[in-house]
Amino acid sequence: MKLVDKDILSQEEIDILLKGTEDLDRDSSDDEVISEIEKDTLGEIGNITMGTAATTLSTLLNRKVVITTPRVEVTTTGELSDEYPIPFVAIDVKYKSGLEGSNVLILKIDDVKVITDIMMGKDEIDFDRELTELDLSAASEVMNQMMGSAATSLSEVFLKRIDIEPPTAHKITFSEGRETLDVLKTDDPIIKISFKMVVEDLIDSQIMQLIPLKFGQEIVESLLSSSEVKSEKVAEAEEVEKAEVMVEAKVDRDLNKHIPQKKVETKAKEDSIQKDHVVVKKPEFETFDTISDISYSEPIDLVGDIPVELTVELGRTTKTIGEILEYGPGTVIELDKLVGEPLNIYANGKFIAKGEVVVIDDNFGVRITDIDNS
Repeated sequence: MKLVDKDILSQEEIDILLKGTEDLDRDSSDDEVISEIEKDTLGEIGNITMGTAATTLSTLLNRKVVITTPRVEVTTTGELSDEYPIPFVAIDVKYKSGLEGSNVLILKIDDVKVITDIMMGKDEIDFDRELTELDLSAASEVMNQMMGSAATSLSEVFLKRIDIEPPTAHKITFSEGRETLDVLKTDDPIIKISFKMVVEDLIDSQIMQLIPLKFGQEIVESLLSSSEVKSEKVAEAEEVEKAEVMVEAKVDRDLNKHIPQKKVETKAKEDSIQKDHVVVKKPEFETFDTISDISYSEPIDLVGDIPVELTVELGRTTKTIGEILEYGPGTVIELDKLVGEPLNIYANGKFIAKGEVVVIDDNFGVRITDIDNS
């Protein structure tokens, strides 16, 4: 019985073997569709874009954001539908200049709720609430900032301007996405780039970037061609610099040939004498003990017609974005000034005086009570 038990595989071992076989089949099929160079290049592009995007997201959320090294695979819409049946948030990002195509970023619904609540200034994250249009708008704006900064980084790599259209966010499943998103409307292979995103202790999740196979291959081809152009420009610059150095050296040699030997010896002797006889003395400075009384009697008519904007500040206050979004007609905003407290008066933004409010006929006015002499 012991020998029989030892020879029989458990269900867990069978699942592991089957999973390993599936991974091998997938890797071999990936190699047939996309080369290793293309996968590595897309992975490096993903590193650049998501590295910049992580910095932007960290600034927006005021939280530490870490996005790990990407994993590049080839899949299809059908496989994604079977693997991810639950709804998610898809952000459609289209390129409008530099690159021609679109890609989709996939985020979990709870991750979008976290991002929205942080941007709204909430202390606690409400995971039980329904996803709203505000969440989708926040996701679109965040991705607009992230992918916009990523496009700027790509512009430096591709040596041309790359820009995107404002992204749009959708709450859908992969089955629904086949009717909504251009990337998912095809049965052709799709490049899936997976990242792990960590936002302190609030988010520890996976995000996906889906790119049409043809568009991904065009990106790689464009990058490789731009790299060749950059290499050619560097080589040309080096050749020009080398030629300039050679010309300068030849000019120096020609000049040295035409300088008489006696003049060279005389100049060397004079330099030697100057080095040997160094005169050291104390510096003499002009005294400023007597200051003459200088007055100007010219009129200031030249500057009398220059307009100066006077501003009277009634008061100030600080509110969060969430509080401002709740404002409506009739909302009362409390300021930091007390009743009867002097108001600040500014000239072109510079504080010059204090004053009090008066009414002249039907207009408000300010009576100056104190002038700032500083």
